[in-house]
Amino acid sequence: MQRVGTLGPTPTEPAVVLDGASLAALVGEHSGAVYRLARSIVGDPGLADDVTQETFIKVWKRHGEFRGDGSLRGWILKIAHREAITVLRRSRDAATDPDRLAVPPDPMRVSRVVEGRLAYEGFQAALAELDELSRAVLVLREVEGLAYDEIADALEVPVPTVKTRLLRTRRQLAAKLEGWR
Repeated sequence: MQRVGTLGPTPTEPAVVLDGASLAALVGEHSGAVYRLARSIVGDPGLADDVTQETFIKVWKRHGEFRGDGSLRGWILKIAHREAITVLRRSRDAATDPDRLAVPPDPMRVSRVVEGRLAYEGFQAALAELDELSRAVLVLREVEGLAYDEIADALEVPVPTVKTRLLRTRRQLAAKLEGWR
């Protein structure tokens, strides 16, 4: 990384420039986690892609602001969480045409496909009933495997809140999905 100028950054250029290899390494290492967090919040793969892209643009622009107080992963996920919430708030007013959603071909038997879709819809419905914070806590813990303090840092909430939300969310999902065991 190299310093740009001595007067500080302009609005269009970062204070610290990441070279292409460093940025590619960051994206390669953290894009999966960012996408999964974004997808858990916005619910749409296309919007999650947009959130992921915008997150790494912000990481690139603000990389010099990372103080090292926590993990780099936590800092990136904090940016992703904020961006996903912003996108979710903007997109709630816009309707999506169901015919425009891509459905990948499935080679399984029709009955198995229907059963799987019903189970998935039940899971999605149970997740949709959760607030954004609870979904984010669940994804960061269960999918990403982050520690409680990393989740608290990424979502800017106290550790006891993370633990309480996770416990309540697990219980709520277990109750909603009881019939699918």
